[in-house]
Amino acid sequence: MQYDVTAIIQGYAQGYFLMANDGEHSLEWYSSRKRALIPLDERFRYPSSLQRVLNQNRFTVAINRDFTGVVEGCANREETWISSELKEIYHTLNYAGFAYSFETWQGDELAGGILGIVIGGAFIGESMFFRIPEGSKVAMVKLVERLRQKNFILFDAQMNNPHLERFGCYVINNKEYKALLKKAITQRCFLT
Repeated sequence: MQYDVTAIIQGYAQGYFLMANDGEHSLEWYSSRKRALIPLDERFRYPSSLQRVLNQNRFTVAINRDFTGVVEGCANREETWISSELKEIYHTLNYAGFAYSFETWQGDELAGGILGIVIGGAFIGESMFFRIPEGSKVAMVKLVERLRQKNFILFDAQMNNPHLERFGCYVINNKEYKALLKKAITQRCFLT
């Protein structure tokens, strides 16, 4: 199936995101009155136990080394919003230079990763997963380092949860989010 990349990116740029909510053929645009953000400033934090893991250098990071593996890893859960159609859309966006997998590796094994959409200076996190303990947490720390280094303005986590709160995730209202997103998408930032 062919997808209109411009229309999809415009949807994300207006603050919407795609989800399959009720089975395979239920892909729709969603928005939220509140949006969860991962801070890209000094508010970003993580558990001290994770610092020990980082110091051990057990993981290496890569971008798009195994995009398909990250998409499948993110979709592989009991209840998933990532339908077959959404997987195809992610691959189309990856091919067009908008969707990325930020990965951690332990040797030749994919340890974990974060799937996201990049529009200007906005990284819109779609999902994350791990196969090796601490794999996705290390990916989060290293992704924030990369986003800071590349002058990104926004790391959108979409919805908050206790796991993300450990990294300093905070919630803003939709009006604040759209203003920040509007500023972010005008920037020229590149993940790679």
